[in-house]
Amino acid sequence: MVTIILLLSCDFWAVKNVTGRLMVGLCWWNHIDEDGKSHWVFESRKASSQESKTVSEAESRIFWLGLIACPVLWVVFAFSALFSFRVKWLAVVIMGVVLQGANLYGYIRCKVGSRKNLTSMATSYLGKQFLRQTTGDDQPS
Repeated sequence: MVTIILLLSCDFWAVKNVTGRLMVGLCWWNHIDEDGKSHWVFESRKASSQESKTVSEAESRIFWLGLIACPVLWVVFAFSALFSFRVKWLAVVIMGVVLQGANLYGYIRCKVGSRKNLTSMATSYLGKQFLRQTTGDDQPS
């Protein structure tokens, strides 16, 4: 059990600090200011001609496939441990779900942007759709 948790922690660190930066140009971390307040930072590298050569589409797909498949696999393990009454393994499985889910959440926030940007994009889109319906314009903008 200890070995699995140590390997999970190493995987979490490697995906968060190395793989995400190299394969897709995304990174996230926690910053604590002078007042002691915690701030989460989600960044994505700006696309440039040099970066497009280093970040390939195949590497990006492999990264996202692994990032999505691992939490799903750990959830399957959680249900398996729960329904087979193997409570001692449930703690390991919960750690796997939490660590893999945290990486998935962090990178989705990096890719899509902060919630404020999501909210403003959704509001803008809905506003455009409403305006298009009221004016009778069927052309997409």
